Amino acid sequence: MRVLSGIQPTGQAHIGNYFGAIKSWVAQQELQDSYFTVVDLHAITIEHDPKELYLGTLELFATLLAAGLDQDKCTLFVQSHVAAHANLAWLMECTVSMGELNRMTQFKDKGRGSESVRAGLFTYPALMAADVLLYQADKVPVGDDQKQHLELTRDLAMRFNRLYGEVFTVPEPSIPTIGARIMDLSNPTKKMSKSSSSPAGIIYLLEPADQIKKKISKAVTDTDNCVEYDPQNRSGISNLLEIFGVATGKDPRSIAQSYSSYGALKNDLTEVLVTNLAPIRDRLNNLLDDKAELARLMRMGAEKAEITANETLQRAQDAVGFVPRSQ
Repeated sequence: MRVLSGIQPTGQAHIGNYFGAIKSWVAQQELQDSYFTVVDLHAITIEHDPKELYLGTLELFATLLAAGLDQDKCTLFVQSHVAAHANLAWLMECTVSMGELNRMTQFKDKGRGSESVRAGLFTYPALMAADVLLYQADKVPVGDDQKQHLELTRDLAMRFNRLYGEVFTVPEPSIPTIGARIMDLSNPTKKMSKSSSSPAGIIYLLEPADQIKKKISKAVTDTDNCVEYDPQNRSGISNLLEIFGVATGKDPRSIAQSYSSYGALKNDLTEVLVTNLAPIRDRLNNLLDDKAELARLMRMGAEKAEITANETLQRAQDAVGFVPRSQ
């Protein structure tokens, strides 16, 4: 079973990224043929600071290694280091329709009808499709907000195969249950996001212990001090219980039964988070101090990814009728 996942190098990685995705990737690499990518091409669909993108890409790549991804067990690479992504994206743009792209809700939310919005934001579902199809992925772990894009990827794979012959594996979504959507501590109806305007509701992976304690203590709960897992009606406390659950591997409902007050729960959750994140922070600092080793691991990942990506790209180019370049 081959799986692929990607993460953008925008903003600092936080516990939503870690418990919602990265932690499961670490377990996944032991069981499946896993490809993980830092999707820096996606990061330039909106205005950005080149220096921040450069440093953010380095830090995120190192963070994934520090969290437990291993180049000997998976393929971890930077998207722009594998040219086949941009090449296959063009073939996908020539396969997708304007109507399909117009129906993408994320473009509607981010573009807001502005004529100055970048064309890449409109067409990036075609690039996302290329990301997945290049590696013939069987499964793609996605959150609720990406299901629509994966459905489009499936449609494009089937359409391409029908028009030009069997080239691509049609991927299936893999949607986690517990921990799939860690919510903002200040606004538990909103997903924790690197693009949030306020850091108060976000716990970053590099957060020191005193800041973690401060943010957890101020996390929004309910007024009756009743510890109960009920995401529909008690979003604040349920979010804390869900974080506790993914950090410990326990059911949030069973955790709730062990507490009679918010204070005790928040104290124990703080300790759990500090214990989980301290080793990652230490390993990350060591990686960032050795730029030569980090560059070697990036190169190693790109070379591994290119083997599969270039083979798929050549098959797709042959299928549409491109003349191969002579050696």
